[in-house]
Amino acid sequence: MPVKEIKLPLDPAAVKELHAGEIVSLSGILYTARDAAHKRLCEALARGEELPFPAEGATIYYTGPTPAPPGAVKGSAGPTTAYRMDPYVEPLLKAGVLGMIGKGARKGDVPELIKKYQAVYFAAPGGCGALLGKCIKECEIIAYPDLGTEAVRRLKVEDFPVFVAQDSFGNSIY
Repeated sequence: MPVKEIKLPLDPAAVKELHAGEIVSLSGILYTARDAAHKRLCEALARGEELPFPAEGATIYYTGPTPAPPGAVKGSAGPTTAYRMDPYVEPLLKAGVLGMIGKGARKGDVPELIKKYQAVYFAAPGGCGALLGKCIKECEIIAYPDLGTEAVRRLKVEDFPVFVAQDSFGNSIY
């Protein structure tokens, strides 16, 4: 199966070209956030504040990267189970986020929200955190440093491998 190369941030037209089951290689800027950071991001939006990153076309990777070993930009960066972020999806999509990366199926109304906002949910291969970490070329904490590994980070990635788990048409590999 051919691999689609996608530049980040996501362009709405590119999202419409993605279909469930396709293998994709992402290059550009990702933002990391897990449970605690998602809660703070959504609280900020509810107060009318800006996100700590440009939301338009952004992709959020559900991960908490480990510290970098000597000579590396970042350590292991495996995906976190996505359904834990499900309560926070709509405010972020409404703000302009178009992509999410995690592992496992989405629950509740999230599949419909992905379709409604013409977004995409990517699945990263679980158990491959060390290999995914090698795709990270730059890493910088941009918000909530008190959260430690769950702080929001800006990652520059090259050839980051994912699957289209749910496309903007509502089709899912699950």
